[in-house]
Amino acid sequence: MIGRHTDKVAFITGAARGQGRAHAVRLAGEGADIIAVDIAGPLPAAVPYDSATPADLAETVRLVEATGRRIVAATVDTRDLDGLRRAVDEGVAALGRLDIVVANAGICIPQRWNEITAESFRDVIDVNITGTWNTVVAGVDHLIAGGRGGSIILVSSAAGLKMQPFMVHYTASKHAVTGMAKALAAELGKHRIRVNSVHPGAVNTPMGSGDMVAALGRALASNPQLGHMTTPFLPDWVAEAEDVAAAVSWLADDESRYITATQVAVDLGATQY
Repeated sequence: MIGRHTDKVAFITGAARGQGRAHAVRLAGEGADIIAVDIAGPLPAAVPYDSATPADLAETVRLVEATGRRIVAATVDTRDLDGLRRAVDEGVAALGRLDIVVANAGICIPQRWNEITAESFRDVIDVNITGTWNTVVAGVDHLIAGGRGGSIILVSSAAGLKMQPFMVHYTASKHAVTGMAKALAAELGKHRIRVNSVHPGAVNTPMGSGDMVAALGRALASNPQLGHMTTPFLPDWVAEAEDVAAAVSWLADDESRYITATQVAVDLGATQY
């Protein structure tokens, strides 16, 4: 919807590519300025897909600027709370306000339960839970100070509603994000700040690059019957990042002003049985 977010400012993590870039471009195309953050560098060693790069983040900047909106981009690991605070503070100083927070950054490591190491478990929890928490903490004071309310969208997963086979640590982390959204919604409601979670199923993004498909295949071979647990109702099987961005845009808009502490699944029905 043209003009839906005119002159708002959105803070988005994991914005260099994939869903994060789609959120940035969608919101900018609807009038928002963007504070974009991404690690844009090596991910934890056990992650089987390719890392985002500085060139990826620069492309997000180019795409946002092509819409005519402004963007302030920074290379920050979401596990670094001080770094996130600096990025948001600098973005708000340049762009003048903050209205929307999209905690999108996360990692996924397919592993059978008995192959999960202490290190990979800790990496998933630190990025997906602590990184999400840090994102909210870095942005929420600016939402409160603005006095206009706001919308916080935490990107969970279908694994945060149901479960994802061969990803105990990922499933645990995304269930935590779902609970975090509900708990934050309760406390921030008095400021007219809404908090909701979005739950994508399979999405066509660079997360499927590198050894990701092979890693999933190796895990599935250990217990093939579990492969049916995330079969979608719709025939398409895989969503595009822009489909998730459409849900994020709606949750960021006043059209959803009375929707909070809610889980919005963009999973083609995969979690409904």
